[in-house]
Amino acid sequence: MADIARKASAHWQGDLRGGKGQISTESTTIQNAQYSFGTRFENGVGTNPEELLAAAHAGCFTMQLSALLSNHGHTVEDLRTDATCEMVKDGPGFQVSAMRLTVRGKVTGSDQADFEAHVKDAAEKCPMSRVMAGNVDITHEAILE
Repeated sequence: MADIARKASAHWQGDLRGGKGQISTESTTIQNAQYSFGTRFENGVGTNPEELLAAAHAGCFTMQLSALLSNHGHTVEDLRTDATCEMVKDGPGFQVSAMRLTVRGKVTGSDQADFEAHVKDAAEKCPMSRVMAGNVDITHEAILE
């Protein structure tokens, strides 16, 4: 049995190119967010699974980093993580090939080398990073401000 379980749902109507769908989360923070071929493979208005994966990874990674820094006596003033989820054509379809994380931090009691070490540690412990490990090329850029 799981210690934590979170739910989301997707509803789709129509074929791939002409169809449309909505994505919702159990918490209702995202409720009936529109997604379509245009929002996934072009630049249409709405969301897409890769954008949501990037948001989930950025959020998870940043929380993990905050915990590690705090546990080592640092004062976390501000952490901002940008995540880019990349896909490549793979045979008949696409695959997520890379996740690029850039984290900027204002942390009292840390220097650049220490910050980079904590970013590396967070990358190894973050649940979202762990689920992608071995399947997706994950890179981290750490910038202490």
